[in-house]
Amino acid sequence: MGILNSLLRAVTWWHGSTLNTQIYTARKGVKVGEDSQGNIFYRTADDSKRWVIFNGEAEASRVDPDWHGWLHRTWDDPPSDKPLPHKPWEKPHQENLTGTPLAYAPAGSIRRPEPVERSDYEAWSPE
Repeated sequence: MGILNSLLRAVTWWHGSTLNTQIYTARKGVKVGEDSQGNIFYRTADDSKRWVIFNGEAEASRVDPDWHGWLHRTWDDPPSDKPLPHKPWEKPHQENLTGTPLAYAPAGSIRRPEPVERSDYEAWSPE
């Protein structure tokens, strides 16, 4: 199984970082910090490039908003050095749930586990 995992990592990006990314990170990466999900963030010594090595599936919505702002240069200081102030009404970060059983399904949707009885609709029947 180890050879298969190594082969998958070498040729696919969704199973983790590719071999090229691993080599580039080892040679030029400076670790900046880690988010609550275990994703590790890097930059080059001159800060010309910033990137993330995902802990598990490479899904962009798994990056915390604070780190997303740093990756996209909304602010210069990483959240590990200068944490951002949060408002009491802010909800915790949640990854994109589209396509999962936890995705939102409105009332009446066939994807709901228990269909809701509707009182606002009456089926038409010919006379």
